[in-house]
Amino acid sequence: MTRTQSGPVEPRTLGAGGLVVSAIGLGCMPLSGVYGEADDSASERLIQHAVDHGANHLDTADMYGWGHNEELVGRAIKGRRDRVVLATKFGQTRGETGLNGVNGRPDYVAEACEASLRRLGDTVIDLYYQHRVDPAVPIEETVGAMARLVEQGKVRHLGLSEASPDTIRRAHAVHPIAAVQTEYSLLYRAEAEATRKATAALGIGFVGYSPLGRGFLTGMIRDLSQVDGRRAAHPRFQGENFARNRALVAEFEALAGTKGCTPSQLALAWVLAQGRDVVTIPGTRSEPRFDENVAALAVELTPADLALLDRAVPAGAAAGTRYPAASMAAVQR
Repeated sequence: MTRTQSGPVEPRTLGAGGLVVSAIGLGCMPLSGVYGEADDSASERLIQHAVDHGANHLDTADMYGWGHNEELVGRAIKGRRDRVVLATKFGQTRGETGLNGVNGRPDYVAEACEASLRRLGDTVIDLYYQHRVDPAVPIEETVGAMARLVEQGKVRHLGLSEASPDTIRRAHAVHPIAAVQTEYSLLYRAEAEATRKATAALGIGFVGYSPLGRGFLTGMIRDLSQVDGRRAAHPRFQGENFARNRALVAEFEALAGTKGCTPSQLALAWVLAQGRDVVTIPGTRSEPRFDENVAALAVELTPADLALLDRAVPAGAAAGTRYPAASMAAVQR
């Protein structure tokens, strides 16, 4: 059963600076061919549909399609910019070997921001994240450069993505951090819980990405033949790991049936039930799937429901790391 949603998407506040976003936003990465081909015209219509239906939180990055995604988002929000909280990210660089590099140098921060603004066709970014922490540059220097963008009126709020608790504390001491973004789902939550302890203590908002476990928690991926090229590189989708995770999801699907909602809706409801400081940005290329995701706000979870879900999918029970080894080395720095 798919629940439906009517009315505006529930607002939540990120950080002490008063940045108000929809509890469920739109992660735009899939619109640049990450999980299969995407049609730009359909993608623009999807973004406009999301905004018109109250999801004001749009999340992109300069490395999604290496500029394509920002250009797409910029075109889509023309005429709707006053209804959008526009978030983008910098810091990952394209490597010649296929592995991304990182760059947190102050001069690059300014350069990357100018390039994003050009692609977005805008003069200000509402929420600007460092996508991956650069271990070669003290976080104080990177955030200091980001703070200068705020002073110049080019950025309104600052964020970090996949930063360790210590890095978050050091960054927040330089300039208020509005939000920290980390993968967060019922399947993959151990690292995120440690991050949330730091963000909650500092009054920083938490943005959970990949809340559907890269598709596992939709219930639509049932055997290895359905794992596409990008997912196939992730250990969670390989061999015995896949079998273990699929067994966890099967039990989770049964619980969704008892709540009268889809597995995706139950997964999103679980994320949002973790606290008012938490929002999420599921990605999709489909308007009906977006509507299904937003309708997760109608799913009410009691303490007993949450305890049952925790027993069904315990923290740390998922098999396989969140990323391949090289990419795992770049998170939680």
